[in-house]
Amino acid sequence: MQTTESLKRRMKSAGDLLSVVKTMKALAAVSIRQYQRAVESLRDYNRAVEMGLQIVLKERMGATMHRKHSTMKRLGVIVFGSDQGLCGQLNEQISTYALEYIKTTGVKKENRKVLSIGARVADYVEDAGQPVEELLTTPGSTAGITPLVQEIIMIIDEWHFRGNIDHFVLFYNEYLTGATYHPRLLQLLPVDTDWLRQIAKKKWDSKSLPIFRMDGDRIFSSLIREYLFVSLYRAFAESLASENASRLASMQNAEKNIEEQLQDLHVQFHRTRQMTITEELLDIVAGFEALSEEAS
Repeated sequence: MQTTESLKRRMKSAGDLLSVVKTMKALAAVSIRQYQRAVESLRDYNRAVEMGLQIVLKERMGATMHRKHSTMKRLGVIVFGSDQGLCGQLNEQISTYALEYIKTTGVKKENRKVLSIGARVADYVEDAGQPVEELLTTPGSTAGITPLVQEIIMIIDEWHFRGNIDHFVLFYNEYLTGATYHPRLLQLLPVDTDWLRQIAKKKWDSKSLPIFRMDGDRIFSSLIREYLFVSLYRAFAESLASENASRLASMQNAEKNIEEQLQDLHVQFHRTRQMTITEELLDIVAGFEALSEEAS
């Protein structure tokens, strides 16, 4: 049977662990809001990019829309996961989702390149037999997202021009609400023509019709590059918010389990203490009776 001292030590350890869990839970909740604000801040920027595309596409609708769809021969995959643990099934779910899509494309393994954002999701992908070409670490805050987005764009350029990669897809977890998220697939390149067609057909908000004097191909390429930036930044922010949402859920479960364990330890402590007191009283009574018998 455990002594009261050993139970006190276990209760203190559980209490310290509960404090750590509560701190991590609070940090996860704050981080979710931080990345949510980052996603919200992209709306105006994304709107400006779409308006620019709308202007250009109205002038060169036919040249853009009537391009032939290229067959997927080489595939570039970008998977967003995490570097840190304690985030539930986040990495396993997104890697499984990505690998299932890769199988459906029919692209041979030697014609596929994978960029992993986060070491833990890279482990899942490689364990499934798909080599990871590039590995980047996840940023610790929104300030670290922009440099990594620029680095990813450079990798995309290199894979496209040197490796002849013609299709690029993103896989990331999209944050929903509370501690929930779901995996999402986004075709990054070539740009979805249906999406471009919808933008081109939108009604212009102002009565003043816009014009541009730059070369159409040049401004279109610049806007597509901005579209890439917005898409990658959003994927980063959504993935990091989902990671913290998953961690929040894990910490909530851990907090509940520790509190239940603490309650059990308190019950055991009081029971053990009561038994110790009872035994001591019985010893006193037995000693008193023995002394009384000797005196008589």
